[in-house]
Amino acid sequence: MISIQDGKNSLIRYGTIKIPAKADLSQKLKKIYDSVLEVIHQYKPDEMAIEEAFYSKNVKSTMVIGQARAAAILAAGQAGIPVTEYSPREIKHSIVGLGNASKSQVQYMVKNLLNLVEPPQPEDAADALAIALCHAHKIDSRDKLKVIRGQN
Repeated sequence: MISIQDGKNSLIRYGTIKIPAKADLSQKLKKIYDSVLEVIHQYKPDEMAIEEAFYSKNVKSTMVIGQARAAAILAAGQAGIPVTEYSPREIKHSIVGLGNASKSQVQYMVKNLLNLVEPPQPEDAADALAIALCHAHKIDSRDKLKVIRGQN
């Protein structure tokens, strides 16, 4: 989670959701839902950004990721938080300047953009922060466009 004030991004919190491997699907999805809702209630964000669903050769993995996304999106929706989705390529391009950037390049840029001492760990947490930064860039661009249009 990041904050945007006066065009500057700062880190509020990051982490991952720990899900017991032996939990059944409904328990895992509930854990995701509850965890996202807890963060929403604690920090009261204005918006949420999430990575778009992607498709892989492993259909089962694709389905599980889709279900996890749905749990997070549902939590945001029920809290009245708008959700914006970004493709992995769009996120990488926004953060690194290359749509095919590596995980380590994304971690490095997230570290620099948020003025962190160390790159965020694990990689999934760095990816989540990259999504937030991508969204912040889009918001900044949208706001600048509004100003330009307002002057014409």
